[in-house]
Amino acid sequence: MTVPGWRDWAFSLKTFGAGMLALFLAFWIDLPNPYWALGTVYITSQVLAGATRSKALYRVLGTLLGAVVSVALVPNLVNSPELLTLAIALWVAACLYFSLLDRTPRSYLMMLGGYTAALIGFPAVGDPGTMFDTAVARAEEITLGIICAGLMNTVVLPQSVAPVITGRLDLWLRDARAWVIGVLGGARTGADTQATRLKLASDAVAFDALATPLRYDMTGAERSADSMATLRQHMLMFLPIASAISDRIETLERARALPQRLRTLLDDMAAWLASGTTERAEAERLKAEADAIEPGLGAGPSWDALVLASLLARLRDFIDLRQDARILQRHIANGTPVTEDLTFRYTAAARTIRHRDHGMALLSAVGVFITILVTCAIWIATGWPHGSAAPMMAAVGCSFFAAQDDPAPFIVSFANSAILGAVGAGAYLFAILPLATTFEMLVLALAPALLLCGVFMAQPKTAPLAMGAAVNGSAMIAIQGSYSADFAAFTNSSVAVILGMWVAAIFTRLVRSVGAGWSARRLRAVNRGALARAAKRQGAQNGLELAALMLDRVGLIAPRLAALPSDDAEWTADLLAEVRVGINVVELRRDRRQLSNTAREAVERLLAALYRHFEGKADDPSPELLDTIDAALDAVSADAGSPAGRAALMGLVGIRRGVFPDARPYLSTLPSYTQPERAA
Repeated sequence: MTVPGWRDWAFSLKTFGAGMLALFLAFWIDLPNPYWALGTVYITSQVLAGATRSKALYRVLGTLLGAVVSVALVPNLVNSPELLTLAIALWVAACLYFSLLDRTPRSYLMMLGGYTAALIGFPAVGDPGTMFDTAVARAEEITLGIICAGLMNTVVLPQSVAPVITGRLDLWLRDARAWVIGVLGGARTGADTQATRLKLASDAVAFDALATPLRYDMTGAERSADSMATLRQHMLMFLPIASAISDRIETLERARALPQRLRTLLDDMAAWLASGTTERAEAERLKAEADAIEPGLGAGPSWDALVLASLLARLRDFIDLRQDARILQRHIANGTPVTEDLTFRYTAAARTIRHRDHGMALLSAVGVFITILVTCAIWIATGWPHGSAAPMMAAVGCSFFAAQDDPAPFIVSFANSAILGAVGAGAYLFAILPLATTFEMLVLALAPALLLCGVFMAQPKTAPLAMGAAVNGSAMIAIQGSYSADFAAFTNSSVAVILGMWVAAIFTRLVRSVGAGWSARRLRAVNRGALARAAKRQGAQNGLELAALMLDRVGLIAPRLAALPSDDAEWTADLLAEVRVGINVVELRRDRRQLSNTAREAVERLLAALYRHFEGKADDPSPELLDTIDAALDAVSADAGSPAGRAALMGLVGIRRGVFPDARPYLSTLPSYTQPERAA
């Protein structure tokens, strides 16, 4: 943890001010439980103003949805506690499932719609006749807290996300530039390069967390939000393209077939990257030099000529990608929309596509469903007067941390924050608040604890504990218009809250928790399934769309690899190679329609063989698959004079190098007509 700076204290003061404003308005409106408004402020407040605003509307809508459902369920099922428990548990589970499929702020609508029904419904079973009034009041209290938090973050020293994005973007591009310069210069070490690639993928995916607040920044920087979305895809596409360049250079160097003119071009590109220039003329000069080295591919081209042609195609792609990225970076720094034509254009699907993990979402839903049933069974069986807090907080705990590989430690930490909040609440309730006879005195009394919580909320490592202490503490104090304290009720309620979270942690560990290594392997298996569907002519119809989805998963895999032993992560070397194969498969699938019948039939056989390989469990491809690829190269070589034939050949080269990186060089069975003077 770093020493809190003035921004941390400013955030704490703003959050405390928003909380006191919400509490004052709740008193003024005469809401029955003003402490819900105070707690909501501390749940919703974020350091970045855009992050608070981005979720505000969905939080309000989710709260209203939960209130409506509780009004529909509780009065009609209150006489059948088993059915009511089942209905609320099913609702929370269904909402959590759908919320986990959406990695945008929209997910808060369904998540809050789920656990708000538990927050409102379970405490109201003792007095179902007032269910409507209770639901309306609870929705008003929560909405008031959301509005006050958003208003304070907007008006008082709003912290823009733009400088954070600019700083992280500079670091990412610096690391990517250093990696690619090393690739072009031949300075490569396997472990370092692989670690660099995966770190770049992880960091690129992490920009999602900053891109969403950018759209709600309200400082003018939001005009560059579309530029950020496009740049994120460019950043991800850097990886397979630069990886392919590295592979082709290594192949040519191993065969001692790297022409001197190409070596000069690679050195010129490395110097161009190091200079940081964005002049279009220099980029065009480099592309023209690549065109001049281009080998002519006739019938039966040599393997070296095919690899050289593939390398030059990837170099041209990289030059275009880098020029686009510099343009987008400038627009993000200036807060302006893109007006230039970009070389790489993504479909709407490619820019917004994200991995959806239905399996883990279903496991999370099952976990929260069982947890609510168990805590309700304890409550009903014991006749616990304040036992409703157990299923209520179990629903909250399971929902808050469901996106983690192993939510149990986070739920336990949240329970520990509740213990801390309970200790503080007890001190306030029975020692301090009896002396606070006015609202001003109440504010002064609450200030030390809440300001301290706010400072620690601004620190990433301590934010969950501090937020939990503030929210649970304010709920346990149960501040209302007049002072009332019942030690038995306070103790019962506190124990129920903590018990609910601990039960949630136990059953989450039993039902839902998985290791980071298991998740990484599962995501890799999902990527292989996407390759199988692509080879079977299903799924994405655009190579960039498939690459966007696969690279998103690679970015999710990368941070999980730290949990794997170094000797257990050998399979990670194939991650970007599989992405390259996916792009080539989709493009080959598209180009095959314009090939001759013989070539098209050979490509169809190859696609069927690739489907069998990626659908199977074996990691190592069979020798027969290599023969099928070579047969397709032979057949398509006859069409090398056509644009579709040449594009198909480049796709086949990419597939061969991606699936069989250590295989012997391809030997054509056709007479060679490669123009040696162009390949020199």
